[in-house]
Amino acid sequence: MAVTDQVREFVKDVRVEATKVSWPTRDELRDSTVVVIVTVLLVAAFVGIVDQALNRAVALIFR
Repeated sequence: MAVTDQVREFVKDVRVEATKVSWPTRDELRDSTVVVIVTVLLVAAFVGIVDQALNRAVALIFR
């Protein structure tokens, strides 16, 4: 099989698979984005609080 035939077959398969993709609706995308942003903010706050606590603990140890 020639390279051009392989490329043509690959592109054909990609088009067939792309028709099977289930794209999210605008509302689903917005909701997922909000969940991701809120989760990132909560994790960042947690890491910040733990970092401050550990910094103060280390400062007390090395006083």
